Amino acid sequence: MSLFNSPLLLGFDHFERALDRVQKAQADGYPPYNIEQISENGLRITLAVAGFSMADLSVQIEDNQLVVRGRQAEDDARVYLHRGIAARQFLRTFVLAEGIRVEGAELDNGLLHIDLVRPVPETKVHTVEIRGADRKSSSRSIDVVPETN
Repeated sequence: MSLFNSPLLLGFDHFERALDRVQKAQADGYPPYNIEQISENGLRITLAVAGFSMADLSVQIEDNQLVVRGRQAEDDARVYLHRGIAARQFLRTFVLAEGIRVEGAELDNGLLHIDLVRPVPETKVHTVEIRGADRKSSSRSIDVVPETN
């Protein structure tokens, strides 16, 4: 049963899809990752991708989702006596809020760093005309001024 099936919540189906994506992404814990705030509007996602080269990794944005894929090619020339480190593939997704931009990605010592920027919303001032109920030519306007913190 969906949380958004109520007739009072019309038009919220995109939230339901986003929650489904988040739930599916949390199911697999590989690769482990950190999310940190590196500046007032900057975020960094760091994934532990030891053993993956740049050619094995891809970072893409698909429908407001950051999608990180890793695929290691099997090396048939090696003969393993014991194989505890599996060459596995992964798909890790992060749902991005509207307006978040991916600034870049860097692979450093087995850690994939992906930098994100949350844009500062622009303050907009719009004057709304107030008309009288009697529709006379006299009217006045009011300026909407945003609050400052």
